[in-house]
Amino acid sequence: MRPIIAPALAILLLAAPAAHAAGDRLTIGVAQFPDGMNPTITGQDVLTYAAGFALRPVTTFGHDGHVICLLCTDVPTLENGLAKREGEGLAVTIKLKPGLAWGDGTLVTSRDIAFTWKLQHNPEGGFVAVHQWSRATSVETPDEETIVLHLDRTYTDYQFWGTVLSEHVEGSVVQTSTTPADYIKRTIYNRAPTTPGLWDGPYMPAGYQINQYIDYVPNPHWPGPKPGFAHILLKLVENTAALQANLLSGDVDMTPDGIGLTIDQAIPLEKDHADQLRFIYKPQLNYEHLEVKLENPVLQDRNVREALLRGIDMKAIVDRLFGGHAAVALSFLNEIDQHYTTDVPTYPYDPVRARALLDGAGWAPGPDGIRRNAKGERLNLEFVTTSGNRVRELTQVVMQSQWRAIGVEATIHNVPARTFFGETMKKREYTGVAEFSSTLEPTLVPWSRLSSTWIPSEANNWAGQNYSGVSDKRLDALIVAAQFELDPVKQQTIWTEMQRIYATQLYGLPLYFRQDPDIVPKWLTGYGATGKETFMSYFAETWGHD
Repeated sequence: MRPIIAPALAILLLAAPAAHAAGDRLTIGVAQFPDGMNPTITGQDVLTYAAGFALRPVTTFGHDGHVICLLCTDVPTLENGLAKREGEGLAVTIKLKPGLAWGDGTLVTSRDIAFTWKLQHNPEGGFVAVHQWSRATSVETPDEETIVLHLDRTYTDYQFWGTVLSEHVEGSVVQTSTTPADYIKRTIYNRAPTTPGLWDGPYMPAGYQINQYIDYVPNPHWPGPKPGFAHILLKLVENTAALQANLLSGDVDMTPDGIGLTIDQAIPLEKDHADQLRFIYKPQLNYEHLEVKLENPVLQDRNVREALLRGIDMKAIVDRLFGGHAAVALSFLNEIDQHYTTDVPTYPYDPVRARALLDGAGWAPGPDGIRRNAKGERLNLEFVTTSGNRVRELTQVVMQSQWRAIGVEATIHNVPARTFFGETMKKREYTGVAEFSSTLEPTLVPWSRLSSTWIPSEANNWAGQNYSGVSDKRLDALIVAAQFELDPVKQQTIWTEMQRIYATQLYGLPLYFRQDPDIVPKWLTGYGATGKETFMSYFAETWGHD
């Protein structure tokens, strides 16, 4: 069977949408653009944000950081009986809210969840392996609004269930796809994202142009609060300086944290334009760090990695460039996560110690100040990040200068965000160090980022986000244990050791936890940001204008 072709209403627009009446449209400027709209294939923050207007997960994190229902009626717990112990595992019941519908009017049912589970639950039986659904070994559908997922282990995140895909649209693609790569190429979510039947949220894409914009309109079959805008336009302005100019000119109404303006731009903007814009700063889970290519012979030496970290004056960077709106990172978790600990090794700025570490590693200063090994090879590392992101480019130059002071030469090689995340990191094409941010939601285990089984490769269709290539048997064991331990005390012991290993071995170099602001117009109502859950597009139906 040939893939489903989007109806005329859903044909991709080739030009920017026409202007709408004042108050009719909210234009959101972003500095990154998703490389597709199928949320099960990549883990980009911007994709989660973009899909959040139109595709709902079963549960998510609310303003208080606790799990809440979006598609379900009640969060499953052992106390309310929707989660029950079953042998060594759990039986988790999800009851869908009545009246949920896809954008073409077809009801969202337990069949859609079963379809999503079958597609994703394991690498052998599904085309895309996604941990949230792979926890279930089997499912039952007692009726169209109820599904029971049988877990073979006591997963600690059993309450957290992700987005549901549309069986009546995407099903034929899965049936006729022969390999994971075939499915990834043919998924309707990427090929014809304006197909109404793909989306079950308050909005759905009516216009889409890759690397330009997504034009959302209300889902006519959405059973929740009526959306406040006739159009929400997500517009790519890849250079953050240009994004700032768009915001001031009115071509863009707002920018969200993490994928919009950077903190160094927000501070002077707030000083001069606080009368027309609202700046929302919250402690965030956005972990800015340096990923290190552990296969690189230079970076295999842990002492070199420590020297790099001790050579960075991160406290000065935070204070001078960010106005204090950031927290220096100790590990991959920060203080707003319940598993956070300060009981880890720390590496304050100490260029004297950094030089001693490099001396001990066999790197002696050369006549130009750059160190060389016994073979005469220069201590040179490729340093890559997202081009056009001004704050990263600023901090990158500062770090390059500080590293040169300890004898390390960093060669900057930046690429656009779509290339950085779509190729450079996804396919691990970088050779030295790479700067970007990761977001780990509260209580969720970092299996995709730190488990050796999730090192991206051609063999696993570049799945996973373990871009450094971390392969640590003890860390792997702790990641597994953290997924199944329900006892809070034992759980904390596991998480503490994970953070200690990461900070001791320096599998990544912690920089800071961002506090990029949401910048919104004063007239926008119903908008909130928590820091714990940055993807507030999940609640876009509450946004409006006065």
